[in-house]
Order: sequence, then C-alpha cells, then structure tokens
Amino acid sequence: MSVEFNHTIVLSRDREKSAHFLAEILGLQVGEPAGVFLPVTTANGVTLDFATIDADIPMQHYAFLVSEDEFDEILDRLVTAGIPLQADPHGRQPGRINRNDGGRGVYFTDPAGHGLEVITRPYGSDPSSPLNGVTEDVPGAR
Repeated sequence: MSVEFNHTIVLSRDREKSAHFLAEILGLQVGEPAGVFLPVTTANGVTLDFATIDADIPMQHYAFLVSEDEFDEILDRLVTAGIPLQADPHGRQPGRINRNDGGRGVYFTDPAGHGLEVITRPYGSDPSSPLNGVTEDVPGAR
C-alpha cells in the first residue's frame, strides 16, 4: 500500500478569513463548507480543512511547493497586498526571499498566525547549490 497525505485541519479564529487568505495568495479555490470545515485543496489533492475555534491557537507551519511562474504570481500578490514577508522562518530577513537549493522561497503568516512557506525546490534537492543561504531583496516588500 502506498501512503499519501490526504488532509489536515487548520485551526483559526475565523475559518472564512483564513481559508480565503490562503486561497487568494496561492491562487486556489475555497470549496463548499463540509460541516465545521471550510476546505482549500492543493493541486496534488491535499485538503486543508479550516475550522474556527475560540481558544489559543498554537502556530503551525505549512509549506507549499510551486513552480517558478506560480512563485512569481504569489510573490506579486503578497507584495501588492502589503503582507510582510521574509527569507527565513524567524523573520530575521524581512522583505527578502531565499535562494535555497537553487530555487526560491519565502515565508509569511496567515491571519491565525500560522507560518506559511512557498518554495520552488524541495529541501535537499540541490545541496551543492552555491546559492544555499543566499537571499535577495523584493522590491516593494514589507
């Protein structure tokens, strides 16, 4: 049997706000509500089921692998919306993207405070890349 990741529950203060935020930034669609869940499905069939809760929400991290063209579109949407972005998960390099593994990556947060990451190359796909650890400015980014 092959194992595939199918879905996960994403806790939020407002499932509508969080699901629509993710869908708009990534260029995806928000699906029809399924009970307490509001789904956003990725191209490989993984569903993020957003749920509203009235409790402290621990920060979770969600990473998305995209093409170079999709990265450009996502980066443009982030900058246009004035969403703070950074090249690293700790926010030490604001307004920058990383060039790890010969690709590009960026971090930002969603309305619930979850850490989101968009990358064009999987981690470790080019460990010999001379660009690992290199970052670059994003014009107009916060």
